[in-house]
Amino acid sequence: MAVLNVHERVLEAGEQEVGALIDGLAGGPADALWPHGRWPAMRLDPGLELGAVGGHGPVRYAVAAYVPGRWVRFEFTGPRGFHGFHECSVHPAGAGRTLLRHTLAMRPSGPARLSWPLVFRPLHDALLEDALDRAEAVFPGAAPPAPARWGRYVRLLRRVLAR
Repeated sequence: MAVLNVHERVLEAGEQEVGALIDGLAGGPADALWPHGRWPAMRLDPGLELGAVGGHGPVRYAVAAYVPGRWVRFEFTGPRGFHGFHECSVHPAGAGRTLLRHTLAMRPSGPARLSWPLVFRPLHDALLEDALDRAEAVFPGAAPPAPARWGRYVRLLRRVLAR
């Protein structure tokens, strides 16, 4: 089973401004993209650079490619059975707007064939929508952003995993 999971948002900002959000990943409280107040912190040792290792919660990865202000790719190193990557990238969207995209591509094996769809995917989707809400709040458009809401299943998973 192959997994391709894409989340994206068009932001009312230039590519350089949106690219700075990617460059700030794993920057602690100054990180304007990662929803660190609601989710386990993203940590990279020694910071966002090629070869850095880290992750968030039980998800582990290494920085496999990085073009500052444009694109970063993280190769999964855990949990067991996660074979693939996730990445953030910026793309021109015309008229001074920029598309911020998060792509996850992997081929789960072993226990991940069940844990991805039942546990990790719903949490991943909620985390990414929270991150994109943060990005949209940095560059508000004509209408204020309506924040993503967690569904019942995500709230249940978070309660169970918090124990």
